[in-house]
Amino acid sequence: MRSRLLLADLLPVGTVGLRTRRVRAALSMLGIAIGIAALVAVLGVTRSSQADLLARIDALGTDLLTVSGTLVNDVETPLPATAAAIIGHTDGVLSATATTQLVDVHPYRSDRIEPHRHGGLAVRATEPTLLSTLDGRLAHGTFLNEATSRYPTTVLGHTAAQALGIADLAGGPRVWLSGNWYTVIGILAPLELAPELDHAALIGLAAATVHFRHDGRPSLIYVRAQAGRTIDVTRLLPRAANPRNPQGIHVNRPSDALAARLAVADSSTALFLGLGAVALLVGGIGIANVMVISVLERRGEIGLRRTLGATRYHIAAQFLVESVLLGVFGGGAGILLGAGVTYGLAYHNGWQVLIPPAAITAGLAAAVTIGGLAGLYPAVRAAHLSPTDALRWG
Repeated sequence: MRSRLLLADLLPVGTVGLRTRRVRAALSMLGIAIGIAALVAVLGVTRSSQADLLARIDALGTDLLTVSGTLVNDVETPLPATAAAIIGHTDGVLSATATTQLVDVHPYRSDRIEPHRHGGLAVRATEPTLLSTLDGRLAHGTFLNEATSRYPTTVLGHTAAQALGIADLAGGPRVWLSGNWYTVIGILAPLELAPELDHAALIGLAAATVHFRHDGRPSLIYVRAQAGRTIDVTRLLPRAANPRNPQGIHVNRPSDALAARLAVADSSTALFLGLGAVALLVGGIGIANVMVISVLERRGEIGLRRTLGATRYHIAAQFLVESVLLGVFGGGAGILLGAGVTYGLAYHNGWQVLIPPAAITAGLAAAVTIGGLAGLYPAVRAAHLSPTDALRWG
């Protein structure tokens, strides 16, 4: 009478190889685990970082625009003196603040430092409305106002303050601005949408006129548009800034640079997912190789079971289950490893942890599928061994 292999017996029989050759089984699972971990970690880290980036874009707003001319040797070309006033009266504009990059004027910690060693820091003349237009904030002190703009006072950008070694306003720090001492009255918090201000010392327009012969022409104007009208305002700004030569005006939306990072992240995600897929393929080949060797080593067992009445289906099911279990255990370990990497990176960067459920489901499904495909050939080969040959060579 032929034996019957019950479902309850299939798992114990199918795990014989795993239980007796644990090191080999663990190494076989490793390739699958690495591939699944890569897939889960890439998707989890990407989703977490994108969620953080989108939250920052929402918080910073997409209605801030900048108006400038062309750059010549990294120096902003001046705009018409009336540009800021006309832009401020343009339909859809809430506020506009003019700034000017002062040519060959840089901040130094001491008047003994050689002029060329300015570290890329600049000096900008600006209006007191700059902070409100940018919706920025101060880390220390106060911003320029109508009174302090007339005197040698300055507000340092976040990076400029760090480069000059000024952490706070204790002791009334001063900086040397190419021939004049200026008292630091404030330090800005980082301005993500205006990085050029992070590297600058800001002074009032009146002080710039007195000390540096500023002619009143702006070189960069920050514009806050009404919500939902950014595109319309963008079309109007070139002609408002310079009616005679609107083609020479550049209007940019700083938040677009953050949004562009999403596209870069997507392309990087595709690359890493491809590498994860390669790791899965290698893991599948490793399982197939181990299963073929297992069939050769266990020919005596196969022959004995066939002699006792096991069918080819029973033998094939035994080895196929073993291969699938290798994929399942490897996939489970990979999911845990990938989730751990995601949590670690998200915690380190202060992101909200987001692991797409589809990544876990797809990862486990891929592990099961690869395990099944990898074991298909060894299972069929084992099933077609004749009992006499198997016993002879076992």
